[in-house]
Amino acid sequence: MKVSMMTYTMARGLPKGEKFDLRALCDFTVELKNEAVDWVSLYGYDPREIRKVMDDRGLKTCCHTFFAELNFPTRSERAAGHDQFKRGIEAAVALGTDKVMLPLRGRQEWPREQSYRNNMEGLREVIAFADQAGVTVTIENFPSWFGPFVVSADVNRAVRELPQLRITFDNGNVTTGGEPAADGFVNSAPWVVHAHFKDWSLCDPAAPGASKGLDGKYRRAVLVGDGDVDQIGCVKAMKKHGYKGYVNFEYEGREMTPREATIEGVRRMKEWFATA
Repeated sequence: MKVSMMTYTMARGLPKGEKFDLRALCDFTVELKNEAVDWVSLYGYDPREIRKVMDDRGLKTCCHTFFAELNFPTRSERAAGHDQFKRGIEAAVALGTDKVMLPLRGRQEWPREQSYRNNMEGLREVIAFADQAGVTVTIENFPSWFGPFVVSADVNRAVRELPQLRITFDNGNVTTGGEPAADGFVNSAPWVVHAHFKDWSLCDPAAPGASKGLDGKYRRAVLVGDGDVDQIGCVKAMKKHGYKGYVNFEYEGREMTPREATIEGVRRMKEWFATA
C-alpha cells in the first residue's frame, strides 16, 4: 500500500480566484516522498502540461477524478454528462493513467433508488468509450444521506450490474452509512482498485461543518486518526486481503491548513502501512 497525493485536499486551501499551482503541488509531492497524484479535475491546465511537469519530477498520475452529471431520468438530459465523461476519459489518457473515479451524487428531492437507476443508465450509455480507451471507471462510497452509492452493498450492486466498473474504496465515507471501514473494504475487496483515507467525528447537528450521513448521524471532518474511523483495523483488513495499490490522503477538516494536515496525515498513514 502506497500513499498518493489528492489535489482536492490542497485545492481546498486556495483563496477565491487564485489559480491552482501545478508545480508547487508536484514539488510538495516530491518533498513528502510520494510518487503519485490523483488529479481531481485539471484546474484549467492542459493534461499534457500536467504530465510533462509530473514526468520531469518522476511522478505519475494514479487516478483522474472528475464529475459527470448523469443523474437525470432521460438520455437527452444526460447528454451534457456524456460529454463530461468523454472529456474526462480523454484527459486520463493524456495524463497517462489507466483509471478514473466518478463521484456520483444523489438529489435530495429524489429517492436513493431513482438516483441509483439514473446514474447506472448513464454509465451504461458511456462506459464503452472508456473501454475503448483502455481506462477503468471506478465509483466511490460517497457520503450523503440521499446518495445512491454509500455503503459496500451499493457499490457492489453497481459492479454486479455493470461488470466493467470497479470501486474506489473510501474508508471514511463508508462509515457514514453505518458500516465499519474494515467491513466495507472486505465486502468490496474483489473490485477495489483505488482507495481514499479520511476521517469523521460524530458531532451535534448544529456543529460547524456537520454533515448528515445515511445512518442518520451527524459528523464533521477531521484529520485521519483523530476521528471515529478505525484506521488501524481498516489497514489490517486491506493488508490481509492483499491490497497493494495507492491510497489517497484526504482532508476536509477546518482545524488545520491543507498543507499542515497533509504533512501529518501522510506521516500517520505511512506509519500505519508499515506497522499495522
